[in-house]
Amino acid sequence: MKHIVTVIVSFVLSVSFVACKSEPSAGDIAAHAAKQYYDLLLQGKYDQYVDGQYQPERIPSSFREQLITNAKMFVGQQKEEHRGIRGVRIMNAKADTAHHVADVFLVFAYGDSTKEEVVVPMVERKGIWYLR
Repeated sequence: MKHIVTVIVSFVLSVSFVACKSEPSAGDIAAHAAKQYYDLLLQGKYDQYVDGQYQPERIPSSFREQLITNAKMFVGQQKEEHRGIRGVRIMNAKADTAHHVADVFLVFAYGDSTKEEVVVPMVERKGIWYLR
């Protein structure tokens, strides 16, 4: 969990320094966090992907293992149906800063040359954006 938080915080800081004229919006930060989580999934880092899912309380290790298994099954299903997900691209994001939530619109590019737009709900807690 600490590794994924470090990655997200590092990314947010780097985005802040690159955007010289203005700070990135909450939607931009949420979008980049969502993309990073899905990139981890595609790299086979299922445990880190699961750590990016918001859990308001500590979950039992058996439930965490089920979430990791579900992530692996999702990737396997995409390989069967579309020859895998080859890339993830950010389309848009809309954040509600008062409620600390965002909807991130990503495009999955599949191995069979099809594309799909998906909505990824995000929630921000203590300055970190998580998959909801």
